[in-house]
Amino acid sequence: MSVGSSWAEGGEVARGLKAGDFFAAYAALTRRPSTVVLACVRRCCSFALVAVVFALLFIAMPAGAQGTKYPPTIVFMTDFGVVDDSVAICKGVMYSIMPEVRIVDLTHEVTPFSILDGARFLYGATPYYPSGTVFVVVIDPTVGSTRKAIVAKSKLGQYFVLPDNGLLTLVEQRDGIEAVREITNAEWMIGTKLSSTFHGRDIFSPVGAHLARGDDWKKVGAEMAVASLVKLDLQAPSFDERGVTAEVIAMDGPFGNLVTNLDAEDFLKLGYERGQSVPVRVGGKPMVIKFVKTFSDVGLKQPLLYIDSRGKVALAVNQGSFAEVYGVKPPAELFVPKVRK
Repeated sequence: MSVGSSWAEGGEVARGLKAGDFFAAYAALTRRPSTVVLACVRRCCSFALVAVVFALLFIAMPAGAQGTKYPPTIVFMTDFGVVDDSVAICKGVMYSIMPEVRIVDLTHEVTPFSILDGARFLYGATPYYPSGTVFVVVIDPTVGSTRKAIVAKSKLGQYFVLPDNGLLTLVEQRDGIEAVREITNAEWMIGTKLSSTFHGRDIFSPVGAHLARGDDWKKVGAEMAVASLVKLDLQAPSFDERGVTAEVIAMDGPFGNLVTNLDAEDFLKLGYERGQSVPVRVGGKPMVIKFVKTFSDVGLKQPLLYIDSRGKVALAVNQGSFAEVYGVKPPAELFVPKVRK
């Protein structure tokens, strides 16, 4: 059979097909696309019809299979709490600018005014989000003052919309900051554009939404020197011939576990292994605590020293509150001696 006769026969078959055949093919396409394609090829041998079927197959594909990107993401964190409408108002501002945006609540229960807690939570969460994610953070005890509202871009391609008050300290130390701009463009703000007490609504939320929408972040305002960013005064653990002096920097949520700034790697250099008892001094109180993997490795209501999910040394009581039982709350000094040989 010649090519010309194939085309002719294919055309005859095509003219013999009814509209219902195409609708039936499309309906089946979402269930068994490969079978439908083969059936159509066998039935008509028409290149034109095969092209139509493949077009229908493309339409019927899930959005992800067609190369559609996930919606842009804003990760939102505040110390507002959830007893009033503040968080919902801020989200409303974001949705009004970018209706398709996906908003993830990191937490709105940051200890009020605690910039250190905000910095810790950013440090813990950012590694799990991709480049391009926008973090909007409103922990702003000096709102309305001369402190700057900024957008920073990390060297990993993430954006941070927040007050310049030290919230970026830990992220900058680990990931690096590529560039910073002060928010001054009134067109990216809402309301009177001169809010003195609700910058979360009037400045940070709309700017975050503009970034998520893909607007050019350079339009937000003038560039600042990265070195000018405000940094928290965090004392690193200090080592000497006796051991290490570190700091209890926070409590882990409602459980009363104490979080320290001592990395697991540095702690292990002291010579301890899991199962050993560790003599420590916490908040000036000497005690001996067992170093274990998890809470159930000690008896009920017994203390333990462990490595938490962020790779830091932590102190806890199995099904209890270390802070309450031992009367220690951050900030407090922690001393751990080297293992005696």
